[in-house]
Amino acid sequence: MLLAVLSSFVGKAQEDYRFDIGGGIGMTGYLGDANTANLWSQPGFDAELLFRYLPGPRWGVKTNFYVGTLGGDSAKMTNVFPDGNTFKFSTTFFELGELVEFNFFNYGIGETYRHLKRISPYIAAGLGVTAWSVGGKFGAALNIPVGVGVKYKLSERWNLGFEFLMKKTFSDKLDGEVLADPLGIKSSFMKNTDWYSTMSVTISYEFSKRCAVCNYKD
Repeated sequence: MLLAVLSSFVGKAQEDYRFDIGGGIGMTGYLGDANTANLWSQPGFDAELLFRYLPGPRWGVKTNFYVGTLGGDSAKMTNVFPDGNTFKFSTTFFELGELVEFNFFNYGIGETYRHLKRISPYIAAGLGVTAWSVGGKFGAALNIPVGVGVKYKLSERWNLGFEFLMKKTFSDKLDGEVLADPLGIKSSFMKNTDWYSTMSVTISYEFSKRCAVCNYKD
């Protein structure tokens, strides 16, 4: 009887899940021709949906979809454009991205022999696509997101997260056509590009047991 109870406990302790789904909300920032220094000078908002594949306690592969707002106003900068011109923009953007996450600790609950931690910071990087419309002009470009975050297990399946990502877009028109090259200085696409950030609080739920009726991991 005692062996049966212990076996059941071990089996339960070793259960974990392959997938994670959830969402979040947060704040956005923008760096470009209409704001060259202060990322938070004109913050916007973002809402996020996420789906994560969990290959193990150290790794995650996350697909996310964002909708958010961005804005900038060159009148708030110390830099001055020719003829004293000022430029202002606001837009709603949509982003679909793929991120690889690396947890600093083995993330999870239970299984003390695996040194699982209920909380873990992580780093993330990936590739995404951003679409927007400014002044009646539609635009889309690839972006490279890089950032950091922290995860905390509220319970066996529920996770609370905080994530900050900077996204380099391969376009200089995120803030509109008029700000594509306001100084008339031609340079490489690596320099004439816009950046934006997402800072989000998320909650997610794990599902699909990795090993439902056994005492080992595949």
